[in-house]
Amino acid sequence: MATKSILKNIVIKNKKSCCSLINALETAKGKIRKEVVFSRDYRTATEDDIDKIF
Repeated sequence: MATKSILKNIVIKNKKSCCSLINALETAKGKIRKEVVFSRDYRTATEDDIDKIF
């Protein structure tokens, strides 16, 4: 998933938009997620690792 879609602001201007958002969230709540299986090794980047990149 792209970062931009996670950080997107949602503007609700009317009751119909509000109901649509609530319905979408309630529908997503009941969905079963697929378990993620990593095909490669990974490690968590430390603050120092991130500083080295930039």
